[in-house]
Amino acid sequence: MSSQRGSLVIISSPSGAGKTTLSHKLLDEFETVKFSVSYTTRPIRRGEVDGVDYSFVSEERFEEMVVAGEFAEWAIVHGNRYGTARAVVEGALREGHDVVFDVDWQGGLELSKQWPDDALMIFVLPPNLEILEQRLRRRATDADDVIDRRLKMAIEEIGHHDIYPHKIINDELEQAYSVLRAVYLCRRHKEQAPQRARDVVASNLAANVGAHAVSLTTKGQEQSS
Repeated sequence: MSSQRGSLVIISSPSGAGKTTLSHKLLDEFETVKFSVSYTTRPIRRGEVDGVDYSFVSEERFEEMVVAGEFAEWAIVHGNRYGTARAVVEGALREGHDVVFDVDWQGGLELSKQWPDDALMIFVLPPNLEILEQRLRRRATDADDVIDRRLKMAIEEIGHHDIYPHKIINDELEQAYSVLRAVYLCRRHKEQAPQRARDVVASNLAANVGAHAVSLTTKGQEQSS
């Protein structure tokens, strides 16, 4: 068991903004970081592996887990249910692991409420709504009506950015990752974190990325009205 308590690295974003790609880059670089495999009732997508990307379960099984109190958080997203097993969170903290949670804002809020001192909360934003739509359509995994619904949900999701102390604009992937990496290193090593990482975090905080989030929300609401 590690002498250092683990952290919950909670990364959220609207669909298509890049949280999953950024999360996996962090996992690939740092052995200290593990991935929290969520449970979901949605159908498995091409290329996904059960138990690696998600644990895919039936609606009936998911409901049994809800009733039994097995979830630290769960939510309905785009008509499907997603949940984080409580045992995963408690085990990670106890063993000193840093665990990445790729969750929506509802999940992020619930996790941070239950473990406020252990949560590192990061929100990933697209550079603009046009690029967000392009990314969703390039996936070619959803019908047009589903993509339209995801775009509308994205506006609502971005509206909750203020829950997250750290916000990253994912315009250029490597640049966005350099910020995520710095945020993680500062959390992991605290006052012993490299000066470069501390400078990157300070610069990102000073950039007032929240204003960009507000602009995206306002534009999205205007387009849908």
